[in-house]
Amino acid sequence: MTAVNPFPPQQALALPDRTLVADTVRSKLPFQAELAKLNPLTGDASNRRYFRLALSGQPHSLVLMQLAAPEAFKQSEEAVSGAQSITELPFVNVLNHLAKAGVAVPALHYYDKDAGLLYLEDLGDVTLAAACANATSSKTPELYRQAIDELVRLHLKATFPPDPGCIAFGRAFDVPLLMWEFDHFIEYGIEKRTGRLLPEEERQAIRTEMRKIAELLAGQPQVFTHRDYHSRNLMVQHGRVRVIDFQDALMGPASYDLASLLRDSYLSLDEELIEELIIRYLEGRAKAGATLDRLTFMRLFDLTSIQRNLKAAGRFVYIEKEKRNDGYLQHIPRTLANVKRNLARYQMLHPLRDALARHVPELQ
Repeated sequence: MTAVNPFPPQQALALPDRTLVADTVRSKLPFQAELAKLNPLTGDASNRRYFRLALSGQPHSLVLMQLAAPEAFKQSEEAVSGAQSITELPFVNVLNHLAKAGVAVPALHYYDKDAGLLYLEDLGDVTLAAACANATSSKTPELYRQAIDELVRLHLKATFPPDPGCIAFGRAFDVPLLMWEFDHFIEYGIEKRTGRLLPEEERQAIRTEMRKIAELLAGQPQVFTHRDYHSRNLMVQHGRVRVIDFQDALMGPASYDLASLLRDSYLSLDEELIEELIIRYLEGRAKAGATLDRLTFMRLFDLTSIQRNLKAAGRFVYIEKEKRNDGYLQHIPRTLANVKRNLARYQMLHPLRDALARHVPELQ
């Protein structure tokens, strides 16, 4: 299978038609309300825009997701691998599957296909990252335990039984896709960042070592994988962790989402807490009869973290170079510190560490 590149950045979106939104709120939602205000929300690095709709009735607010174009994102924003026949918006397709599995995703009240507008349950403004930044140290472990429990539910309930109608089951973290992400780091995390192309011999030496990791990860049993399960894609509403930004879901190793959460680019956790949370994840699986060997999984977690963090670091440079948004560059040092730590742990990874360190100061 070949990995497919994501869509290029889109032009800035026009504001939604307020009259249309007001009419929709008044007549097409499962409750009666009047639109009071339409306020833009700070977005992420995607090609979507978000607005908060203040309502006169109950509920008091909704979130409006505006797509770059009506019926946009029939293709993932991320690179994907696998044969697919997409007849439904990925966000809606995956949301419906996760909701059936009991995962704490937002409710979709209405989807205006013609206008490319989705009317969603408002989960508030507090991400897991924000909640932990402002919380006492005792709240951080508890919120992360909730995130782990939700991940166990996602991995087990959303994986079995398989649903051929869900887009995630038609794409997977195979070797081509994992290597596409490694190459993304080489292109942006090294070459575009430094302004110099790698000599071909060095490039191939690095890719050979990266491929060993890719083949190991691709050979693991696969589960339903969120793909971006981290502190900015988990909301905390009334003390409960909720899951968003799941439209790029695919099949992948169980370690991938865990690495995204615990080796986060946006927030650092104590090593003792990370180990506790990995054990909690394994115990949660074991209770459902899905036991994994602890030592083997710990090693797999470290290798997955390397792949995930390198991809993220490259992505941050991509966002700066291609989308003219330098706000993510500040997270590169933490991300690469995770890589450096894990590369040092295993003798087999030292050739990759030494090769990358010649071009990436944070890995020296």
